[in-house]
Amino acid sequence: MAKTKTELLQEIVAAYRAAGQTWPATARAIGGWAIQEGYWKAPIKNQIDQCAEEIAAAMRVEFFTDPQGREVRKKHPYRELVELPDGKHVQQFLWIDMEDPNLKHEEAELALQYGRKLIIGDCKQLKTSVDSYNDNNKHGKYVEVSFDFNEDMAESEQPTVYPGL
Repeated sequence: MAKTKTELLQEIVAAYRAAGQTWPATARAIGGWAIQEGYWKAPIKNQIDQCAEEIAAAMRVEFFTDPQGREVRKKHPYRELVELPDGKHVQQFLWIDMEDPNLKHEEAELALQYGRKLIIGDCKQLKTSVDSYNDNNKHGKYVEVSFDFNEDMAESEQPTVYPGL
């Protein structure tokens, strides 16, 4: 009978200990040893997924200064539904670059509207948390949260540095 993944990992721990490595040990120390000794290798899918997550995180924090002097997020994702040859549909995220001279208006609109949907999702979750707290807290007090961001946006557009002061 074939061993389970868990059994194979347990054997790695046993091999680590049999090799006279430091014990007690952290799982990280055992993992480092297992990789170094060739007992374990990340499946290529996991490596690609991890690399993609790190690349996406880096793209999210890249900015440029536009001609009006604003710091603008350079890259934005949008969601696209793709049909596979077997008829199934999968969701994928495509990234745009706001400085790309070949950026299509439709792609920019999809990406910027997707960003708005993410914000709405966060607001909906916050409202659920506020409502739950207000309905169930034992202090009998309420938390009021405004979801009208017009004043916040106006304030954020005000200068923070004043010449001559």
